[in-house]
Amino acid sequence: MGDKYQNEFGVFADRPKVAKKLYDGKYIFAGLILFFALVTIPFWNIVGKAVPVPTPKLDTPAIQKLAEKDRKCVEPTPFMRTNHMQMLVDWREGVVRTGTRDYTSSTGKKYTASLSNTCMECHSNKTQFCDQCHNYVAVKPTCWGCHLDKEKKLAEAK
Repeated sequence: MGDKYQNEFGVFADRPKVAKKLYDGKYIFAGLILFFALVTIPFWNIVGKAVPVPTPKLDTPAIQKLAEKDRKCVEPTPFMRTNHMQMLVDWREGVVRTGTRDYTSSTGKKYTASLSNTCMECHSNKTQFCDQCHNYVAVKPTCWGCHLDKEKKLAEAK
C-alpha cells in the first residue's frame, strides 16, 4: 500500500517515482560556509593568545615600613586568593548584624574586621593590588561604594 495513492474511494493510482535531489545544493553549502566564516571572524584574532596573569604589587609604603617577620597578611596567601571575598562578606555580616568587630586568624592573631582599616592599611594601592586581579577575572566588587579607597580619600582631602 505504500506505493499507491489511496483516498476514501480506494486505491486509484501508482505513486510516481521522483528522485530525491537537493536543488541548488552547492549554493546552500557555500552560503553555510560563508555564514560560519562570518560568525567566527571575531574569534580568529584571539586564537592562541592568553592574557597574562596579574602580579599584584606588594611594595606599598606601609608594607615596606614593616619588619620582614611582620609582613604577613590576615591569612596565608593561597587562602586569601581564593577566599578573601567570602571572608569580607563574613566580616560585614558579623559587624553589621552582631557587632562582632574582632577576627582571629588561623595563626591565632587578632585583627579588626574592617576592609578600610585592616586590609587597606597595607594594600593601600587599590589600582595596583585589587583592581589588577578583579579586572583579570572580570568582577566588579561592590565594596567600593561605601569603602572608598585611601587614594581617593587623599586626593579629595587635598
